[in-house]
Amino acid sequence: MNTGINRKSYFVVFLIALSFVFACKSPDSKSDKNKKNTSLELKSAAVFVTAKGTAMKLTKVQNLAFEDLVQPEEHFATIMLDPDRTFQSIVGIGGALTDASAETFYKLPKAKQDELIDAYFSTKKGIGYSLCRTHINSCDFSSSSYAYADVANDTLLEKFSIAHDRQYRIPLIKAAQAKANGSLQFFASPWSPPAWMKDNNNMLKGGKLKPEFYQAWANYYVRFLEEYKKEGINFWGFSIQNEPMAVQTWESCIYTAEEERDFVKKFMGPTLSKSGFKDANIVIWDHNRGLMVQRAKVMYDDPEAAKYVWGTGFHWYTGDHFENVKIHNESFPGKNMLFTEGCVYPFNYDSINEWHWGETYGKSLINDLNNGADGWIDWNILLDETGGPNHVKNFCYAPVIGNTKTGELLYMNSFYYLGHFSKFIRPGAKRIVCSSNDDNLWATSFLNPDGTIATVIQNATANEKEFCVWINNKAVKTKSPAHSIMTVVMK
Repeated sequence: MNTGINRKSYFVVFLIALSFVFACKSPDSKSDKNKKNTSLELKSAAVFVTAKGTAMKLTKVQNLAFEDLVQPEEHFATIMLDPDRTFQSIVGIGGALTDASAETFYKLPKAKQDELIDAYFSTKKGIGYSLCRTHINSCDFSSSSYAYADVANDTLLEKFSIAHDRQYRIPLIKAAQAKANGSLQFFASPWSPPAWMKDNNNMLKGGKLKPEFYQAWANYYVRFLEEYKKEGINFWGFSIQNEPMAVQTWESCIYTAEEERDFVKKFMGPTLSKSGFKDANIVIWDHNRGLMVQRAKVMYDDPEAAKYVWGTGFHWYTGDHFENVKIHNESFPGKNMLFTEGCVYPFNYDSINEWHWGETYGKSLINDLNNGADGWIDWNILLDETGGPNHVKNFCYAPVIGNTKTGELLYMNSFYYLGHFSKFIRPGAKRIVCSSNDDNLWATSFLNPDGTIATVIQNATANEKEFCVWINNKAVKTKSPAHSIMTVVMK
């Protein structure tokens, strides 16, 4: 009897000791991680600036040395960084390679074509785009409506062909791909299934996918991936439907949240899993921030549907609603988010140089990234002097306008604002704590795979602002010009 009591006592002591070991191990592991980041031997900071009313456009203006600063001052503008606490990893930052971009591109002189490819896709000469979107079938920024399988009831997709894309779009994609040296990933979205698959028998003006064609439509995505793979173009992922609640005069198709969920669960997910593209990432919603949480809930509350989905895509066209990006991040921690489209409009050639266009981009990028977005994709990379081509006259701006009459390339300030992120925040970068004590300085910061830390700071006011960037009890001091965006790269 006494022996039994002793064994039980020893067992209890053993469990207590074991729990103590494991309790101690977790903080030690975290401490090791913290020690690794805290010991980053940052020696200098390079400052790149784009500012209104100046010649500075992604211009390197300073190399700064760190000085000791144990405690930041309460009332001196300070951007405070903590590399020991990291968040989401970046998939990429880029824009859309549409029919309109491609058609405009091939109307420009060869020298300007080369300049544009360098400007967008070179990491040394340009802004190093790393994630680009394109469309499945036509979209509003196509010169006409078309589908890859136009023959009615061709459920076996025997007449499926991407011949249309080989004229302009695929060559542009390949040129971008070559310049990026393998660092460019691609994402695709459909605006509409072929007309014969829809209840309105029209690729335009909404309508719904007929239930009897759900499987054929799922097969369509896979066939698209197969045909592009033959061209040497692979896709990181795709969305189920561009803007599934918008009845547009252009290509559009409507899904309720439940319809999108069931299509993913019963058709798209299983079909993709059985194909050679099971690693392609499925993105849902692909519409505005306003309803992104509600749409995500319907999908992610169903485990059988959720298991197929990488994350939620969103746009910016009906208000900022940045808090919904944060709520999504907190509510569905196992799922990701990707900004998939945004542009400024309506197009007016005389307003190309207005400064607020770029500030709109900077505001969105900083807020979306700080609230957990894993990547950010602009709309058309290039449009012509009319804001097109566009078959429904839905004209808008692109960061670069190609004047096909004069052969000029016109760089909007939005190009440079985007570049402050895409050039310095590279795929695989992890967001770190970035805290500003000044309401007029918005900032975000990332630890890149190469060990550099890129901090983007935007000042949308009419006043210059002196500030410092503080990290690990050291700081660099500089000035933010009025109406500017700057990137501080620390290494």
